[in-house]
Amino acid sequence: MDQEMMDTFTFTITSSASSSSSSPSRPSRYENQKRRDWNTFCQYLGAHRPPLSVAQCQGSHVVDFLRYLDQFGKTKVHFPHCPFYGHPNPPAPCPCPLRQAWGSLDALIGRLRAAYEENGGVLTDASNPFGARLVRLYLREVRDSQSLARGVSYDKKKRKRPTGHMHGAGLN
Repeated sequence: MDQEMMDTFTFTITSSASSSSSSPSRPSRYENQKRRDWNTFCQYLGAHRPPLSVAQCQGSHVVDFLRYLDQFGKTKVHFPHCPFYGHPNPPAPCPCPLRQAWGSLDALIGRLRAAYEENGGVLTDASNPFGARLVRLYLREVRDSQSLARGVSYDKKKRKRPTGHMHGAGLN
């Protein structure tokens, strides 16, 4: 991807972030991270052989990007034959690889979905490559395999149901 296109993406994200903010202050940490993630993904597409535009991107390209990012991970994920498989705090080092944590990948996809929509993508999950079924399945597979390998549960936290009365009602 050439520098002019990158500048266009950066301008689009920065201007949309600042226009949605109520104060003229700098973008939030989330907006900055979303912009960096978007720029990284666009650079990845540009380095792809053959180079791809965002409009050509599909769920399979997003999964390839997530697999590419795995090499930069910092989370130890044990192989099934490792003696520490399933242990959250292993007592000694092992040769198992470092990978991207599922939670990091899940958050990244959330930011990229939003950035895609802000940069001219259609607002439906059907056309957003970051919301593709293949991406959701890949994330589920990573979550489940890391849960087993690391001995960590990724179960959703259940919301507390509100009781029949409102707390603090009638207080001034």
